[in-house]
Amino acid sequence: MLPETGRPAADLLAELTRLRTGDLPSRGGKVTAYVYDTGRAEVHDAAHAAYAEMLEVNMLDPTAFPSMVALEKQVVGAVAELLGNPAAPGIFTSGGTESIMLAVKAARDAAATDRPEIRPEIRPQIVVPVTAHPAFHKAAHYLGVEVVAVPVDLETFKVSPEEVEAAISDRTVLVVASAPSYPQGVIDPVEEIAARAAARGVRCHVDACVGGWLLPWLREAGADVPPFDLGVPGVTSISCDLHKFGYAPKGASVLLFADAAARRKAYFASAAWPGYTIINSTVQSSRSAGPLGGAWGTLQSLGREGYAELGRATLEATRRLVEGIAGIPGLRVLGKPEASLVAFAGSPDVDVFVLADEARKLGWFLQPQLSYAGIPANIHITVTGVTLAGVDAMLDVIAQSTASARAKGPAQIPAGLPELIAGLDLDSLDDATFADLAASVGINLQDSAQPEMAAVNSILDALPAPTREAILIRFLSILYS
Repeated sequence: MLPETGRPAADLLAELTRLRTGDLPSRGGKVTAYVYDTGRAEVHDAAHAAYAEMLEVNMLDPTAFPSMVALEKQVVGAVAELLGNPAAPGIFTSGGTESIMLAVKAARDAAATDRPEIRPEIRPQIVVPVTAHPAFHKAAHYLGVEVVAVPVDLETFKVSPEEVEAAISDRTVLVVASAPSYPQGVIDPVEEIAARAAARGVRCHVDACVGGWLLPWLREAGADVPPFDLGVPGVTSISCDLHKFGYAPKGASVLLFADAAARRKAYFASAAWPGYTIINSTVQSSRSAGPLGGAWGTLQSLGREGYAELGRATLEATRRLVEGIAGIPGLRVLGKPEASLVAFAGSPDVDVFVLADEARKLGWFLQPQLSYAGIPANIHITVTGVTLAGVDAMLDVIAQSTASARAKGPAQIPAGLPELIAGLDLDSLDDATFADLAASVGINLQDSAQPEMAAVNSILDALPAPTREAILIRFLSILYS
């Protein structure tokens, strides 16, 4: 609410501190998703200072604030140097979703110009593995593009180049490979996919939002990392988030293109109105240069030596975590992680959703993932630079939580509830009615801080994806009401 009179800064900060007491901690390594911690406070402090310095710079007009042009060139150049083409043109964006959206837009618009068969009345298609990030589905939804999803091998969790090629049609404007895919942390066969796409005259985007900045350092540390970047023939664009393993503050990603002509297709300009001239390199118009300053500050603070050290620590932590989980009865690692994302499933007597709740009681957040396309429900862990110092403690928590989950048994949900929900006409219910329905089975949709989520996840896991999505949207609507 807006106060009648202004409040002192000390009061505001005190209130923010109070509000954050219910948040998960962003430092320390006990939260294995959403946050990325170097374990080096001075690096994060430098990033915060650089962020604040650029906070009030508006990236809408590069001629008004040339500082942001200079910083963007440096940041994009650093990513390009690491990803196979130091001269690659790129765009600094707010995150992986925006990078992916611009990659899809650029491919769609380029195909409309270069390929006469992509006529205005034809709905373009993109071919993606089922493990590709939902940002591709979001981009397709916004941009009027159809998604063709290709299944992955249920042992390796990688997509087959042959099946990708078989899914390409005359309407395909983009083929996608992940390096790595988020769910199981494996790298799709980029070389083969890009070659087959190029042979069909189709662009290939590599989603390296997670791995783009990390994989080169893992390779330097001795990991066997297959080719995945712009150095691979046929790869026409690649996305790389700096707010993940670049450890920059949130709001920092880079989209690289193989050539400037492709990048221009991502841009937008408008002079068809009587106001100021509009030219945008991203989806947004006005945006703060704070994230750009924070990203630049992080890169400069760590340098090559710092990232190499973090890469070595991350590789060792991942190795120890994978070996440790494999040694816990009732758990199995899914696939062979090639970056620092590890997913594990439970045996029939270990409910992974209950396991996650038990770990939460011990002060650790492990990310549950629902089953989909033949891939079982599982727990996902993102290993970062700070994980190595606490990997033994994490394994102890996982072992304890596994034993507790086995003793407790699966989450109890009312018989027939998933079928009842699946049969509901959700659009006919207002938010209040839906919230009351959820409360009747013990689920409070108006509280986002619920440490026990096993029942909710079990219900969602039993539902088809469209129903899951409808419920999640309804939850968000209720939460912000």
